Amino acid sequence: MLLAACVIGSGIMAERLAGPNAALALLANTLATVAALGCLITLFGPISGAHFNPIVSAVACKSGEMDARTAALYGAAQIAGCCGGAVLANLMFELPAIHTSTHVRSGTAQWLSEVVATAGLVLVVFRSPSINAAAVRVSLWIGAAYWFTASTSFANPAITIGRALSDTFAGIRPMDVPGFIAAQIAGGVVGVLLLRVFADRRSPA
Repeated sequence: MLLAACVIGSGIMAERLAGPNAALALLANTLATVAALGCLITLFGPISGAHFNPIVSAVACKSGEMDARTAALYGAAQIAGCCGGAVLANLMFELPAIHTSTHVRSGTAQWLSEVVATAGLVLVVFRSPSINAAAVRVSLWIGAAYWFTASTSFANPAITIGRALSDTFAGIRPMDVPGFIAAQIAGGVVGVLLLRVFADRRSPA
């Protein structure tokens, strides 16, 4: 919830303050997201593993770090939290609690971007040796991917759903959500393959 509120809320504030300067708005949105993500991973890592993303939870389940029931419950909590975060951000800026986004995000370039962003995220998360390392690495990856991907790196099905509930800078049309989620799932699969390629050969299988 807090992560979605930060992503959407900082997007609203950035757009209001930057006006027509989209580059400045994206920079402000990026910096706020990077800062919040680092803090939240550090805060919730010791409690829950800082699972904010159904793709990460699914990969953890596949690798045996989490059972299927727990992964499913995490997924439900992640989606509910991101939707709640969207509502919270809207209300903080005196907008309707839910106002469906009209921000068009579709096409091959956008989907490819989501595959790349999600695959990289999976690789970074599962190659991080500790929560503190993950807090830094994940934040840096997402911050960079905001700028080098055409989609501005959603890389998370739960937050994709949440962002459809706010017709603001960070929003996405509901009709574009399935394409993004499909690309993120594909990115998760690519990420698993990359983990095998970059496995630490010094460690037991």
